[in-house]
Amino acid sequence: MNDELKGEVTRGARALVVYPQMRGPQSRSGSRSGWDLDPEARLEEAKGLAAAIGLVVVEAMAIPIREPRAGTLFGEGQIQNISVACELNEAELIIVDGSLSAIQQRNLEEKLKRKVIDRTGLILEIFGERAATAEGRLQVELAHLDYQAGRLVRSWTHLERQRGGFGFLGGPGETQIEADRRMIRDRMAKIRRELEQVRRTRGLHRDRREKAPWPIVALVGYTNAGKSTLFNRLTGADVMAEDLLFATLDPTMRAIRLPAVEKAILSDTVGFISDLPTQLVAAFRATLEEVNAADVILHVRDIANPDTESQKRQVLEVLADLGVADGQGEDAGDEEVAASIPIIEVWNKWDLLTPTQAADMREAMAQRPDEIIVPASARTGMGCEFLLETVGATLTSGAKVYTFVLPASDGQRIAFLHARGEVLSEEDAGESEEGPMLRLQVRLAERELGRFSAL
Repeated sequence: MNDELKGEVTRGARALVVYPQMRGPQSRSGSRSGWDLDPEARLEEAKGLAAAIGLVVVEAMAIPIREPRAGTLFGEGQIQNISVACELNEAELIIVDGSLSAIQQRNLEEKLKRKVIDRTGLILEIFGERAATAEGRLQVELAHLDYQAGRLVRSWTHLERQRGGFGFLGGPGETQIEADRRMIRDRMAKIRRELEQVRRTRGLHRDRREKAPWPIVALVGYTNAGKSTLFNRLTGADVMAEDLLFATLDPTMRAIRLPAVEKAILSDTVGFISDLPTQLVAAFRATLEEVNAADVILHVRDIANPDTESQKRQVLEVLADLGVADGQGEDAGDEEVAASIPIIEVWNKWDLLTPTQAADMREAMAQRPDEIIVPASARTGMGCEFLLETVGATLTSGAKVYTFVLPASDGQRIAFLHARGEVLSEEDAGESEEGPMLRLQVRLAERELGRFSAL
């Protein structure tokens, strides 16, 4: 690679976005459903990703590909067109909104004389800039190293020499690329050990939350659907919420009050996206696993987006990977619980719909009687009170009335019943060997009864 291509691309750099639109049998080779978005939508999303990292998109173009070239992905004529577009727009960087092999990336850079990154590299850069917690930074670094391992872009410049062998036979020495690979493997192993410790700690916290008296409500959705804006509206918090892809990376939790429920914990999670890099799916699995601990999931959708149905499919696929949507989780013991988590669809950005579009959406809602759907606008607050009522009703649905006799000193279980159920009556039940007793009549959901029994 030319020396001028080794430098880092800075914020404000001029970028050309190229979407390789696959045709024929290869059209779905890159993902399960990422190609559902039409070319214009993919280009808009790619421009949003570039803007999220501070790049200036000077032009965006879709290039149809019938037979991907093994060495360059694009044909010679298409590469020439990209080169001309770069010259006309003075582009310093080319973003290929798809997956490139290491050889394809290198060959394109040599032919175009410019830095080339693919969709995975772009998203990794965004995540690297946004991760705020120690765990998030570890996850991003692991994903970067996993991505870099197959490419070795010579960023490990502190090993410039070859190292000789040991013992009496000197050997040919360790080449730069071998040293780089070994260093990456060693660093990845160290990060995985640190993340495993983080996961164990997270597991302990989750176990404590399972015993805690408050239910958990998780916000999920496609990136830029308005999750953080809704989170701020419902909790009065000040979480970063901008018209920007991946504005939120690290999960945030706040307490909220719900009808019929004394208190609940609302959790905001990272946004999903089509063709999410496999490195990030694995690296952020621990963060997304928080969804498995939820009592209710709020699936926030940008209902004003023309591709909202395709975005919904992306989210449901990720939830399925986590074992939430269809009980296909990694841990067999969690399948029944994960599959039973109720999902409420929040049709957000309702205020952006025209009267005709709103009427069409209400008709679509009427055709889905088995789904829980709440039209809302996180920006204006429209529908948010009804959403809280719906969440409260969902948490207490299927509840039955039970009578419990507990020691008055058993604060943990009494607090659990007050928070997770509806206490209908509470009266003195006399004395026992354990001291003063209380008799409580509580309306409690079956799932909460199981948790209460485990206390």
